[in-house]
Amino acid sequence: MMKKNRRLKVNFAGVLLTASLLTTACATSSSGDVVKVVERPDTQSANVNYVSYRAPLQPLNFIKLPVGSVQPEGWVKKYLELQREGLTGHLGEISAWLEKENNAWLTTGGDHGWEEVPYWLKGYGNLAYILNDPKMIAETKVWLEGVFASQQPDGYFGPVNERNGRRELWAQMIMLWCLQSYYEYSNDQRVIDLMTNYFKWQMTVPDDMLLKDYWENSRGGDNIISIYWLYNRTGDKFLLDLAEKIHRNTADWTKSTSLPNWHNVNIAQCFREPATYYMQTGDSAMLKASYNVHNLIRRTFGQVPGGMFGADENARMGYIDPRQGVETCGLVEQMASDEIMLCLTGDPMWAEHCEEVAFNSYPAAVMPDFKALRYITCPNHTISDSKNHHPGIDNSGPFLSMNPFSSRCCQHNHAQGWPYFSEHLVLATPDNGVATAIYGACKATVKVGQGKEIVLHEQTNYPFEEGITFTVSTGEEVAFPFYLRIPSWTSDAEVRVNGKKVSTKPVAGKYLCIEREWADGDKVELTLPMSLSMRTWQVNKNSVSVDYGPLTMSLKIDENYVEKDSRETAIGDSKWQKGADSKKWPTTEIYANSPWNYSLVLDQKDPLKNFKVVRKDWPADNFPFTVSSVPLEVKTFGRQIPSWKIDETGICGVLPEEDAAKGAKEEITLIPMGAARLRISAFPNTRE
Repeated sequence: MMKKNRRLKVNFAGVLLTASLLTTACATSSSGDVVKVVERPDTQSANVNYVSYRAPLQPLNFIKLPVGSVQPEGWVKKYLELQREGLTGHLGEISAWLEKENNAWLTTGGDHGWEEVPYWLKGYGNLAYILNDPKMIAETKVWLEGVFASQQPDGYFGPVNERNGRRELWAQMIMLWCLQSYYEYSNDQRVIDLMTNYFKWQMTVPDDMLLKDYWENSRGGDNIISIYWLYNRTGDKFLLDLAEKIHRNTADWTKSTSLPNWHNVNIAQCFREPATYYMQTGDSAMLKASYNVHNLIRRTFGQVPGGMFGADENARMGYIDPRQGVETCGLVEQMASDEIMLCLTGDPMWAEHCEEVAFNSYPAAVMPDFKALRYITCPNHTISDSKNHHPGIDNSGPFLSMNPFSSRCCQHNHAQGWPYFSEHLVLATPDNGVATAIYGACKATVKVGQGKEIVLHEQTNYPFEEGITFTVSTGEEVAFPFYLRIPSWTSDAEVRVNGKKVSTKPVAGKYLCIEREWADGDKVELTLPMSLSMRTWQVNKNSVSVDYGPLTMSLKIDENYVEKDSRETAIGDSKWQKGADSKKWPTTEIYANSPWNYSLVLDQKDPLKNFKVVRKDWPADNFPFTVSSVPLEVKTFGRQIPSWKIDETGICGVLPEEDAAKGAKEEITLIPMGAARLRISAFPNTRE
C-alpha cells in the first residue's frame, strides 16, 4: 500500500455527523470568550440572515454569501484583474462562439454559442459583480436579456438543441447558474419566474425523453443544485419531486468500483451529484458515494501531486505517470466541486483540496498575463508546444501550447475558477456566525447575529506566508461565532485575540470556533507554521513530491517563451471572429532552457535534511505565480538521469526505473509548482 496522502484523509464517521456540532475541546476565558475545537459548524440553528437549505433538505454547514459580498485583495484580486484585462474580459471580442450576430442565445434559431456562452458568462458575470465593473455588468446584462427574451409559453428557454427528437438540456444547466448569480446581485424577480416556469416544463418531459445525451446525462447534478437553489427561495413542493426525477435520469455516480465514464471534466464535476442528492434523502450512502468516487479516481489515476489525476481527456488504464494531465476545464470544475462539497458537508478536507488544486495546478494552466491557456497541464510537464503528442496524451492535436483561441470548452469555462474561489473566502454559518475555511486576503461584508452587519478584513500573503490577520469592523458590539479552519498539514497552530493567545489549543484538521462579543477593531491573528514534508507515490516507482505547507515544490526550470500564430496552432474545432487580431492574441510555446531530468538526493535517515527554505521579497505587482516572481524557493541537491528524456511522442518520458544510472550531485532549486509552467513535481530519488 502507498503511504497515505495527508491531503486526502477521509473520516466517514465525521462526515456522516454533519448535523451536529462535534466539540473536542472547549475553554472559557476570563473575558467570557468561549473557544472550542469542533469538527463542523453547529447546524442545529437556522441562519436568519441568509437563504440556506430549507426543510426537509438537510442543513448546509456553510452558506455562500451573495456575490459581491467578498471583495478579494492581494494576489487573488490581482488574478481577477488579470482575467478582466486578459482572456476572460476580451473573449467576447475574439471567440466566434461569442459573436452576437445569429447567436443561439440572442436570436431564435441562432447557429452558434449554445454551450460556450453560458460557460464563459458564469465566470465573466461573477467577475463583473465582484469587481463592480460597469462595462462588464452591462455586457453581462446583454446576454441575460437575451435569456429572458428566449422564454417560450411552455416554460422552456434558450436554444432548442434537439438530438434524436429530444431536447438537450446541458447548456440550460450552465445558464441557470448564471441566472442565480445575477439574482444574488440584482434581486430581479424575472429569474425566479423563469426558473419556476422552466422547472415546471421539465416536470412534463417523459423520463424516456429526459437527459439521455452524454453531457446532460453525466451532469444532471448541476440541474439539481439549481432546483434546490430555487426551492430554498420559493418553497414550491413540486421542485423536490423534480429533483428526484432528475436524479433517477442522471448517470449513476454511486458505484465504488467503476464510473459511468472516465472523462476528466465529468469526473471532477459529477462526483458531487450523490452528495447533492443526499441533502434531500438524508441517505448517508449517497454522501459516502461522492467520497468514494473522489478517492477512486485518485487511487487509480491520481498518484501524483497537485490534487488532480491523469485523464488528458479520458483516464486510460496504464497511463498513470505524472506526465499525464488534466484539462483546464477539469481544474476549475474540481475547485467548484470542492467549494460545493465544503458547504454541503463542512468537511475541512474539501477546503484543503480546493487550495491544493488552486495553488499548485490551476495557475500553471494559464499564461501569467492571463491572455492564453492550455488545454492540458501535467504534474510533470517539460514541453508546451503545438505538436500532436498522442498517444502520450489521449488527445490528438496541439493540446499543450498556450492558445487563446484553441478549444470550445476550456477557453470559455476557465472563467469561473478565480471568481468562484474568491466568493468562498468568507462564509456564513447556520448559527449566524462567520467562517474562513479557504484562506486569502479580502474584505467581506457579512450579516451576523440577529442581522448586524460587520466587515471582516483578512490580511495575508497566504499560502506563501504563515500569518493571517483578521480585523472586525462593526458599528456596535455583536455576539457571533467565528470559525477558523486549521489545516491538517500544520502543527502548533496559534490563535490570538487582540494580542492574547487563546487557551484552547487548535487541532490540525478541525475548526477552532471563537464565540465572543465582538467590538470594532477586534483582531484575530492566526499563525499556521509551515514545514517541509514529503509524499511517496509508491505505484509510480516510489517517486516523491515535496510540500511546504499547502504548496508543492517543483524543479525550477528556465522557461523559454516562443510566440506563434494562434490561428495556425489551434486545435481543429477552434473558431474566432473575423476581426480578431492573432498578433495581439498570440500562442505561446514554452521550452526548457535548462535540464529537467533530475532525481532528488535524499538523506538516508532524514530525507529532507539537506533541503533549505529561502524566502524572497514579495513581488511588487502582487503576482507570485511566475518563476521570477515567486517569493519562496527551496535549495537542495539532485542528480541528472541521462536515460530520462523526451520520448517518442514528444513529451516528458515516463518516470525512469529506480535503479537508473545517475550523474554527479549538484545543487538544484525548487519553486512552488503553481509558478512553474514547465515542471517536474514528482521526482525519482536517490537515498544517500
